[in-house]
Amino acid sequence: MATFTKDMAILDALQADPRARDVFTAHGLACIGCMGAMMESIEDGARMHGLDPQSILRDLNALVPLPASAD
Repeated sequence: MATFTKDMAILDALQADPRARDVFTAHGLACIGCMGAMMESIEDGARMHGLDPQSILRDLNALVPLPASAD
């Protein structure tokens, strides 16, 4: 599992763990599907909505790693 950082693009966070969508939504970043948000960093998106990026990062990094898929 990747470590989420403030400089990570929102799209990269969603690709790293699909459950990141739930974290973003819980914090009020419900517009994560728009093109602008996909290119923004987690910090930029949070600040644009008046949110604390550290709080979002704390919740993202608290996600329990997904089990490895059996290929």
